Amino acid sequence: MRRALIALGLGLSVLGSAVITEPAHAVSAVVVPLAPTVTAAQQVARFWLADGAANLRNATPYAVQTAVGGERLPADIVPDGPSGSIPPLEGPTSPEGRMPTTLGKVFFIGSDLQPHWCTGTAVHSTYRNVVATAGHCLLDIEAPAGPLAKWVFVPDYSEGMTPFGLYVGKQGVAHYDFDDIRDFDRDYAFVNVYNGVVSSAPDMLTNVGKLADNVGGQGLAFNQPLAPTADVFGYPAGPNPDGTQPYTGETLGRSTGSTFAMKVTGLRADQPIGVDSPFTGEGSLGSPWLTRYTSDSRTGYLNGITISVSDTDGDNRYDTGVSPYFDGELYTVYRNAIRLWTGSIA
Repeated sequence: MRRALIALGLGLSVLGSAVITEPAHAVSAVVVPLAPTVTAAQQVARFWLADGAANLRNATPYAVQTAVGGERLPADIVPDGPSGSIPPLEGPTSPEGRMPTTLGKVFFIGSDLQPHWCTGTAVHSTYRNVVATAGHCLLDIEAPAGPLAKWVFVPDYSEGMTPFGLYVGKQGVAHYDFDDIRDFDRDYAFVNVYNGVVSSAPDMLTNVGKLADNVGGQGLAFNQPLAPTADVFGYPAGPNPDGTQPYTGETLGRSTGSTFAMKVTGLRADQPIGVDSPFTGEGSLGSPWLTRYTSDSRTGYLNGITISVSDTDGDNRYDTGVSPYFDGELYTVYRNAIRLWTGSIA
């Protein structure tokens, strides 16, 4: 499958008002077609929604690169440029105490030809159509010929229900260094999705509108000092090393913990960061780390994405989520993703 490489320059003004000026350094993004035509997207949507969404219900948590050896470090992270942020976009009012409706499950077909899920989140973007997740929840690192197949996002997913519709991915954008050399410092991806659909009758798809119009979008922060705490949201489902399985993956979970620099073994990564979190890796890959999260608006700033988990104290239970540090190169990949209009497939 053809993938386009896009070299972009990065220049930033003051916080919250990022603009492109003369390039500070060059960065390459890889653009990966998923369902590039309306016909292809309709076929993907029908695959997942057929028979009462049987394929969604039968999907299992993704179990690729779920755990690594890890050590917590007292070191600081050195940003590669000025700090910046994109503000969150609040969604429609929903009952008090609810989890963010921006969160949901990413579904796809793995290299084993079976349906699986990761976690993803809607983020603020120009056309309100972008989902953030782990890079290896977009690109198949077991069979590196292209993306994972039949890629969709279901916000606020719970037990087979699609309360805000199903959103088919049109294209994904990742970092070239992750696609080419598996640099896990770049294990992140942004996916442009078509308008959501629901199955109103056999083989009939009904348009429900743009993703962020329906659920809102989280903000984005990059080149920031390590946050005192981050809220991690995801759908963990796998076991701990001791065999205990504290999560089912059916409903969205939340953990809050301190962030810190890390050293990991088993991944090519020079500057990973960690967060105190008991989530297991299967199912929670792609979980967003939100800083400055507020329960009243259910929004914050995406400042990390779970790419693996670790047991850093050796008690055979996972205690740490692992993410790339969000630097200026991540912002450049994001900036490329927010430019694409997708439209409706129904």
